[in-house]
Amino acid sequence: MRFSIQTIPFALVFLASGLTSVHAGEHVYSANNAKWKTECGACHLAYPPQLLPAASWRVMMTQLDKHFGADASLDAKTAAEISAFLEANAGRNKREATGKPSQRITGTRWFKQEHDEVPTRIWSSPAVKQPGNCAACHTQAERGDYSERSLRVPR
Repeated sequence: MRFSIQTIPFALVFLASGLTSVHAGEHVYSANNAKWKTECGACHLAYPPQLLPAASWRVMMTQLDKHFGADASLDAKTAAEISAFLEANAGRNKREATGKPSQRITGTRWFKQEHDEVPTRIWSSPAVKQPGNCAACHTQAERGDYSERSLRVPR
């Protein structure tokens, strides 16, 4: 197998982006941080930082005392480390129609477009409960794999 010298920089940029597209429409996120996984994953799935822009993560991390109805406050050092990780790995060019940073991944245009074929009955089923419960359908979500090959929609 031969590669041109131009292939190497492209491959490095692609791998550094944190998003590996296996096939069209398949998403695997690779960014990882132990404190993010522990702290955010203690209450819910540690959502991949690529799913929101940096501005959204910045706002969210400054309002942890009222994080979706819960107090998720962290000590300053931990909050700073997680904030830096989220912002460094955040999604790019994901502006919402309102121009305001979205706090809900499920409220983004991208999420709505990706899930536009999911019937309301699935979202409200006992196995799923709500759109933010990614792991209910994406069986490898804990590993950052949201690809279609690991998708199992509960009936």
